[in-house]
Amino acid sequence: MSKNIPSRRAFLKGAAATGAGLAASSAAAATPDPLITEVQPWASGLGDGVDATPYGLPIEFEDDVIRRNVEWLTADTISSINFTPIHALDGTITPQGCAFERHHSGAIELSKPDYRLMINGLVDRPLVFSYADLERFPRENHVYFCECAANTGMEWAGAQLNGAQFTHGMIHNMEYTGVPLRTILQEAGLDAAGDLKDKWVYVEGADASSNGRSIPMEKALDDVLVAFKANGEALRKEHGYPVRLVVPGWEGNMWIKWLRRVEVMDGPVESREETSKYTDTLEDGTSRKWTWAMDAKSVVTSPSPQAPITHGKGPLVITGLAWSGRGAITRVDVSRDGGKSWETARLAKPGEKMALTRFYLDTEWDGEEMFLQSRAMDETGYVQPTKTQLREVRGLNSIYHNNCIQTWWVRANGEAENVEVS
Repeated sequence: MSKNIPSRRAFLKGAAATGAGLAASSAAAATPDPLITEVQPWASGLGDGVDATPYGLPIEFEDDVIRRNVEWLTADTISSINFTPIHALDGTITPQGCAFERHHSGAIELSKPDYRLMINGLVDRPLVFSYADLERFPRENHVYFCECAANTGMEWAGAQLNGAQFTHGMIHNMEYTGVPLRTILQEAGLDAAGDLKDKWVYVEGADASSNGRSIPMEKALDDVLVAFKANGEALRKEHGYPVRLVVPGWEGNMWIKWLRRVEVMDGPVESREETSKYTDTLEDGTSRKWTWAMDAKSVVTSPSPQAPITHGKGPLVITGLAWSGRGAITRVDVSRDGGKSWETARLAKPGEKMALTRFYLDTEWDGEEMFLQSRAMDETGYVQPTKTQLREVRGLNSIYHNNCIQTWWVRANGEAENVEVS
C-alpha cells in the first residue's frame, strides 16, 4: 500500500481520536443525535414527483457552486470572463452549467435552422453546411480541457486573487462530440492548396466580435474538432451553441464559438487576437506570438481559500487538478512546506492527453500551518516551473500563459490564503 494512502485501521484510529476530542470538549456529544434517533420531516411524507423538474437542476443546498465574476477585472460583463468553481468540484468532468465563460461581444442566440458553416479559400469546392449537414458526418467523442490563456494571469505581479476559482478557474474539462475538421476540409478538397506544409486556416465566429484566429494546417488536420455536443447534450449558449471549434491543448481563445467560417490560406491573418492580444510581452518589450500550447500546470483545489479545513486534526484529503496541452500528465507532487520537500500524489486514473487529471494526497494533518503547493509533470518530461523560473525567462510584463506553481498558506485554524512562495 502506498505510504500516501492511510490504512483503514489508521483512518479509524484517527477518526476515533478526533471523536474523543470532540466528546471531551462538548457535553452535547454525549447526548443522542436527533438526526439518528428521531423521525425527520423528509422521512414522514412524500417527495417530489418525476415531473417536478423536467430538466434536472442542482439541489438548493448546492447553490453556492456557481460561476463567479470579478467585477473590477473588466469594464462590463459583455466582454468579460467568469470562473469555474473548481474548489467545489471533484473528479474531472466540468458540468456545463459550471464551466467558465469568456465573451468578446456577449453570448448570442443562434438557432440550429439559422446555422451555417462556410468552407472557402484555397479549396477545390467552396461549401456551406447547415447544422443538419454536420450531423451526417462520422463523429467522434473526446474529453479535453479548455483553458483561457489569461488563466492565472493576475498572479504575475504576486498573490492577487484569494481563491482557486479566481486564480485558476478559467478552465473547464468536457467530453465533446463532433466531426474532425480534417473530414470537413477533405470534403471541400485541398488539392487547390498545393503543398499543405505552409498552409493555414483562418476560423471565425458568427458573433459581432468574430474573434478570428489563424491555425496552422498541421494542427487543423490533426485533432481539431467541429463540436456540437458537450457532456452528451447540446452546447450551452455561452459555450457557442450550436457549434464551436475545439482545439485540444491550445489556448481557449482559439476555440471559436458559433463557428461560421473556415478559410484555407497561404499564411496567417495576423488578426487582433493574435498580435496585440494573446501574445507574451517579454522583459525587453518584444512579444512572443504563436505560443498556442498550454504548458503543464496544476493547482490544489482543497484545502484552498474557498475550501478551508473544517474538521480539525486527523485524516485529510489534499486534492487538485493537473493538465498539459502537450500530452498526458504522468505525475503530480505535493509540498506542504512551500517546496522544501515533496510527496508524490495519487492520480485518480492515468492521465489522458489534453484533459484534466485529478490527484489526491491522502494524509494526516497535525494542525500546524502548511504552505501547500502542487507540481505537475507531463509525458514530454516537462516539469511545472516556479514563478521565479518563469520570471527569469519572461520578466514581469506577461499576462498570458502563467503556469507557475501556486501556494496556499493554510493556517492552524484551517483557513487558507493565497501567498507567493516563488
